[in-house]
Amino acid sequence: MSLSSALATAIAGLHTNQAALSIVSSNISNAQTPGYVSRTLTQIQVAGATTDAGASVRTMGVNRQLDAYLQTQLRTETSAGAYADQLSNVLAQLQSVYGNPGGAGTLETAYNNFTSALQALSANSGAQSARSLALSTAQSLALNLNTATQGVQALRSNMEQDIAASVVRANNAMTQIAKLNAQLQSLQPGDNTGATLEDQRDAAIKDLSELIDIRVVKDSANVATVYTTSGLQLVGIQASQMSFNSQGTLNASSLWNQNPALSTAGSLTLTMGNGSSVDLIQTKSVGSGRLGADLKLRDDILVQAQTQLDQLAATLASSLSDQTTSGTGVTSGSQAGFDLDLSNVLPGNTINFTYTDSATNTPHQITIVRVDDPTALPLPNTAASPNDKVIGVNFTGGMASIVAQITAAVGNTNLQFSNPAGNTLRVLDNGSAAVSVNAASTTTTVQGLTSGSPQAPVFTDGNTLYTGTIIGRGTQLTGFAGRISVNPALASDPSRFVVYNTSPLTTAGDTTRSDFLYTQLTSGLFTYSPQTGLGSRTSPLKGTLPNYIQQFLNLQANAADSAQQVAEGQDVVVNTLQQKFNARSGVNIDAEMANLIALQNIYGANARVMAVAQSMMDTLMQAQR
Repeated sequence: MSLSSALATAIAGLHTNQAALSIVSSNISNAQTPGYVSRTLTQIQVAGATTDAGASVRTMGVNRQLDAYLQTQLRTETSAGAYADQLSNVLAQLQSVYGNPGGAGTLETAYNNFTSALQALSANSGAQSARSLALSTAQSLALNLNTATQGVQALRSNMEQDIAASVVRANNAMTQIAKLNAQLQSLQPGDNTGATLEDQRDAAIKDLSELIDIRVVKDSANVATVYTTSGLQLVGIQASQMSFNSQGTLNASSLWNQNPALSTAGSLTLTMGNGSSVDLIQTKSVGSGRLGADLKLRDDILVQAQTQLDQLAATLASSLSDQTTSGTGVTSGSQAGFDLDLSNVLPGNTINFTYTDSATNTPHQITIVRVDDPTALPLPNTAASPNDKVIGVNFTGGMASIVAQITAAVGNTNLQFSNPAGNTLRVLDNGSAAVSVNAASTTTTVQGLTSGSPQAPVFTDGNTLYTGTIIGRGTQLTGFAGRISVNPALASDPSRFVVYNTSPLTTAGDTTRSDFLYTQLTSGLFTYSPQTGLGSRTSPLKGTLPNYIQQFLNLQANAADSAQQVAEGQDVVVNTLQQKFNARSGVNIDAEMANLIALQNIYGANARVMAVAQSMMDTLMQAQR
């Protein structure tokens, strides 16, 4: 090797050493910088110009010490962690809405106070204090349901607002990623500036992963394309944009619907770079992250919580006011069946009859609901058994129309319907012995407090009777817990807790009504909608009101506990992965200090080579003089 080659090689070594020192210095300086990935210098040997020239060294750029596999895992678990944390946080808040079991002011305590007051009223029906206590505890129960509804809807409104904030954050992250992709695409691989930009891009991708579940694909041009796990492209060179038409404060009737004309909660839309738009809620494209949790809470979990409250309020009201009247048995030649008086059937009230198919001995039950809003018809068949039917009939056209609608809806069942007179509906078998009509009845809402029956509309929908009315926009059940109140007429005259007839006047000491109310609320058996999360369509929950309250409160408590456990477990997973990632891709100060010492030694060696080469060259120059 010539002296000039040796000198050139040593100079190249010093330049490389200087670049390496700069990288080590950068690593040490950014050891505590979030998202900073440790870097090393990429260098290669370069062959000399002649065979005896030896090998020099050249820097090829900066290499990030990135563990891509761990990074992918961390992004996935970050989404899941954000989802679990948000669910746990909000379900814990929902628990505070219900209060601690047995605590003062809770729904369960308010219910028990009312039933205890009714029991005391039966023991001392003539006491004004007992009647006043029954009224005040009834009002307290209604207020508790109102307050619980406000709490649930406040949480839903918070989710609506959080979705809006998350959309802004997601759009900012996607815009930042697209901007950095464009910058990185123009840089050569190994550019130190590129390493800094990649750190910034990874930080933006991590921010996005907290909001929505994603996967990232990086191409040869160092462009990171981000997709949802369902396959929608969020960002590449161009950024997609999310839009959310927030409705602000929600109430129980504010529900998302895939039909924009019917939707009263905010819709989430993704507009991609090519201009096409996707409804992210309808396509179920957001499965995790904070956005996924917000949507799950707003549209499913908290809606179900509201349904549980509404079902309680509806059963509470109807159990005290509904009166079932059996039909009158009739025959017509060889035909047999029942006559039903439809005079008192209000919208939402029902007509019920059962019949048996003689050939198969299969029982059938048909429930006819009065539905006077044509836009709500036909009703979906919500019967528990496939042998049964639930149908809706519009009463506004009179009895002839009612008979025609029932006949068409029931179909070929060997039953005959007619209107022999007035408001009477007659149902008969067809005389062929193919079927037998077993029973028929109407379930109607008692409208007054002194109708002569123990049933009474103790609880109302404001100043309106609760009958379960169904209209095109929904049912009276929706949000009823937020509107339930004690009947204003009863609030004005608490004696109606005892007096159920005025002509003749209910006798002193008569406990018929208070006994009935107490029995209904403590031991009456009712069927609850599977939309409450209890039971199913084919096997709905049946039980007393105290049992229902306990079951749905336990369901919510268990959900909150489970969510907390999942969140805690997920936090451990995320923290563990973050620590592993930091250990492999972050800055190790001990290793950097070792590198610094090695570079110091290498620098000294290269400098010594240069000094020796220079000395030898000086000696040769002097010898030539």
